[in-house]
Amino acid sequence: MSMVQELAEKLADDTLKAMKHLDDDRFFMEVAAELGAASTTLEEAFLTAIRVRLAERKARAFIRARIEGQKKDENFGR
Repeated sequence: MSMVQELAEKLADDTLKAMKHLDDDRFFMEVAAELGAASTTLEEAFLTAIRVRLAERKARAFIRARIEGQKKDENFGR
């Protein structure tokens, strides 16, 4: 993993924690804007890391909801 990727991954993790603490699901865009002013390379890597993590969260929520829906269907009529 390159230094840029490592920095972007760590920054993405920290930003997601800050987003939860701040209750601001768009905070990462502000961080990206700050990065872009200094390094577009790091900005792009950061945005990729954020998007991958957010997509993974969304997919996991979908899976959980589908499983819960299946459990409700199985219990229906008992």
